[in-house]
Amino acid sequence: MPPETLKLLHDMRQAATDVTGFVADCSFDDFLANKQLRMAVERGFEIVGEALAKLCKIDPVNAQRISDWRAIIGFRNVLIHGYAQVDHAKTWDIV
Repeated sequence: MPPETLKLLHDMRQAATDVTGFVADCSFDDFLANKQLRMAVERGFEIVGEALAKLCKIDPVNAQRISDWRAIIGFRNVLIHGYAQVDHAKTWDIV
């Protein structure tokens, strides 16, 4: 596997691990009440989606092995470009 593919996969795994760590022992109500937590979670998802979008360009075969890769990138696009319409319940469901 090319080194850049490995780096992007590592970045995605690290961001996903960070997100799960951020919300450990949190309820949905905790998530709603804590803007800093919501922003940290959203940033983690942005990193996952951006790394996956880059992976699609340099190594589409491996990128497409990730289930729901299009939805993941689409969610990243909503977070970046449609930030005013982010559905916190949907974000929590993804967590």
